[in-house]
Amino acid sequence: MRKMIKRGLASLLGLATLGGVAVAGAAPAQAAVSDCPAGYFCAWTQENARGSMLKTKTNMATMGSWGTRFGSYINRTSVYACLYESPNFKPYDGYWSERPSSNGSWTSGGTTTIASLKFVRTDRECGRPAYPRWYAETSPRAAGFGDLNRDRKADVLVRDLVGRLWFLPGDTTGRLIGAGGWNAMDAFVRHGDRTGDAREDVVARERSTGRLWLYPGTGTGGLGARKLIGSGGWNAMDRITGVGDLSRDGRADLLAVERSTGRLWLYPGTASGGLGARKLIGAGGWNAMNALVGPGDTNGDGRVDVIAREKSTGRLWSYPGTASGGLGARKLIGASGWNAMDTFLTVGDTTGDGRPDLSTVTNSGFAIDGSTGHQGWLVGYRGLGTGAFAAGDRNNGEWWGLNGAF
Repeated sequence: MRKMIKRGLASLLGLATLGGVAVAGAAPAQAAVSDCPAGYFCAWTQENARGSMLKTKTNMATMGSWGTRFGSYINRTSVYACLYESPNFKPYDGYWSERPSSNGSWTSGGTTTIASLKFVRTDRECGRPAYPRWYAETSPRAAGFGDLNRDRKADVLVRDLVGRLWFLPGDTTGRLIGAGGWNAMDAFVRHGDRTGDAREDVVARERSTGRLWLYPGTGTGGLGARKLIGSGGWNAMDRITGVGDLSRDGRADLLAVERSTGRLWLYPGTASGGLGARKLIGAGGWNAMNALVGPGDTNGDGRVDVIAREKSTGRLWSYPGTASGGLGARKLIGASGWNAMDTFLTVGDTTGDGRPDLSTVTNSGFAIDGSTGHQGWLVGYRGLGTGAFAAGDRNNGEWWGLNGAF
């Protein structure tokens, strides 16, 4: 698949680029550009917005006679315009995208073939769904977390760049469960049932207010009406994560690292889905960690554990849960290289052996065959039942152009 063909053509034809939009370097914008109304995609039969004009704001599976007449175009819609070399929006025959509300015309130096045109909310939707592929094997028993629709398959939630929330049930499909507004949240937590109804719930922190909200799970992969469980002050926490029942009272708890002190606090869950009085379980130094997740019971002792990544070294540490609701002596489970991971997903058993596993999404520091720059890969690590994980298995590279996964 050829992506962003426009950049290659701009270079080949000696055109300049402005904000990702190629424009003729020597020619000023033509008055005809103003003929294109706001909210429309417009094309002209000649360069620099001259000649006959086409305007549209709806998908066109075929361009008819216009397919070979594009001399220049402009996208004045609020969404991405995907331009395909084949009819019916086939990306693998070649396509490129034009970002929303561009303010210059793109000139090909001659007629360009565009066989179909589609409008989408995010760039990645030109060539694939808004969500990435996620697959999990059916676990032999319910894990108590990581399963929003209670089918014993580990689920994932992903947020896209425009603030939509997608539910991935573990069969490579996805379903929209939040139409927008989720970019107002800057922290997400999910790790089991918090309200006592045997359905997994989600907790999210509101960026602007520092409030903490509980979104009760419906048991079918959706979320119900939210409930305030933290009236403010949660912006003082650098990281918030769900770990399950660390306090061993039968309720799901939260951990949070205090930004100013590096202290680690345990917030025990209550019967109503709220949070009880916090307890200090780490006196300091937790600011040295830039990732903190709760994978469940990874060593088979019946207690939930915590995994943390050390910022300065890229090492991965396991902290076993104790009988008193604290954390025991840490164990090194990843010697280096973990700073190449952007996201850690701990949603239970993904391989079907009954043990909790670990999945990660890579950043640009991830190397394949000695070359870095491979962000957006999903890598799975099978839990061994000893607190450690097997070597990573690279699954697919579709996890780019998103705004979080949990």
